Order: sequence, then C-alpha cells, then structure tokens
Amino acid sequence: MGFLIYIIIGTSAGILGGLLGIGGSTILIPFMLIFLKMSQHQAQGTALAVICLSFFSMLVYYKKGYVNLTIAALIGIGFVIGGFLGASVVDAVPEHILKKMFAFVLFFIAVKMFISK
Repeated sequence: MGFLIYIIIGTSAGILGGLLGIGGSTILIPFMLIFLKMSQHQAQGTALAVICLSFFSMLVYYKKGYVNLTIAALIGIGFVIGGFLGASVVDAVPEHILKKMFAFVLFFIAVKMFISK
C-alpha cells in the first residue's frame, strides 16, 4: 500500500503542479504530513528533492513559450542561495514552529491572491 500512496501523492501534486504551477510546497508537504505522517522537516526535505523533477513539466511550458529563461536563471540563483541558508538553519527551528510558519505563509499568500484583482 505504501508504494501506491506515494504514486497517488506524486500524481496529484504533478497534476496540480502542471495545471496551476504549484506542487513542491503547497501540495507535497501537506500531503506528506497528512498521509505519510512525515515530520515537517522530512516533508520539506523530500519536497525539495522532488522539485528537480519538475524539469519535465517545465519543458511543456517552455515549448509553448511560457518560460522566461533569463528570469528563471536569476531567480534560480537566489533560490540556491536562499535554499542553502534556509536549510542550514532549519534544525534550529522546532517542528511545531516550522509548521506554523509554513501554514502562515500559505494562508498569507492565499488571502493576498484572493483579494487581489
């Protein structure tokens, strides 16, 4: 059963990621917390490992002309630096605080998107 749930979680996140441009944090982490009973730290680390596989869905967008490689590269530089810094200090953040931080960020983004035009 474990194998099947992994595939279902991955497929669900892949569909939503390809359709809405989300997946790594917004879908995978909550799914892994709820269905796989992972710790917040494990779910975040695992989601980061999966992100590199989104290259294939990015190719579909690229072929349609929806990818600005210059902007992606520049954001990518910041993402690598920020990801390294965040991963370096994550052990100092207790899991219950990390979960609240994650939920707050998702909530803030959702409210901001909901009220914007």
